[in-house]
Amino acid sequence: MTNTILITGSTDGIGLLTAKKLAAAGHKILLHGRSTTKLEAAAADVGGDVETYAADLSDLTAVRQLAQDVRSDHDQLDVLINNAGVLKAPKVVLEDGRDIRFVVNTLAPYLLTDLLLPIIPGAGRVVNLSSAAQAPVNVAAMRGNVPLADMDAYAQSKLAITIWTREWAKALPDGPVMIAVNPGSLLTSKMVKECFGVAGNDLSIGADILIDAALGARFADASGAYFDNDSGGFADPHPGALDAHHASDVMATIKDTLCQTD
Repeated sequence: MTNTILITGSTDGIGLLTAKKLAAAGHKILLHGRSTTKLEAAAADVGGDVETYAADLSDLTAVRQLAQDVRSDHDQLDVLINNAGVLKAPKVVLEDGRDIRFVVNTLAPYLLTDLLLPIIPGAGRVVNLSSAAQAPVNVAAMRGNVPLADMDAYAQSKLAITIWTREWAKALPDGPVMIAVNPGSLLTSKMVKECFGVAGNDLSIGADILIDAALGARFADASGAYFDNDSGGFADPHPGALDAHHASDVMATIKDTLCQTD
């Protein structure tokens, strides 16, 4: 069966390798990136049935346009892989005062999923990139009222996406399946090289688990689950995600923030 699959942040790293493997298996791939030049190069590298979409996910207006463009071109999206993420950036505080990590890693994928949900079938899947790095969310920081160090912002943004994956899945008993995945720690990605200065582990470790989460049978009945690829199985996320009060605060902050930017 051929699936239509959108992968954000797919011009390099895990996203690009995942796209290449899925295209080689015969699936239609929608590549996303910020740079049209990089998208063109990625499309040539991926080959097969591929389309490209350019959007800066730190701009929520651009996220809305991305969703509109995808919906204009497609009546059905079988899988959405929210892969794009940022740890360090030249400018971490955006013009509206919000931290780029919360915007790109948490808010943008939530908004994109919400806007694309009408064309994702019940049997479809939303795969969200989490991380082994997770920390309780300072909702004031998510609102842009408190500055955070790079790793603090990243870890909090990754717990936040894990929380909304779990909480949203509860509201969608008929699907699509929503999964949060830690693809593996310190893989050979641009982020790892730039932020930690190490070569990293085989990128296929991450790409293969994303493909399994997107299409594999063991994830078909696991909506709302967190998969930790470091341990090789489903696991509990950080306790903050299991705290009903904390999860409720994070969800309310996400929704309030997106309403303010609409």
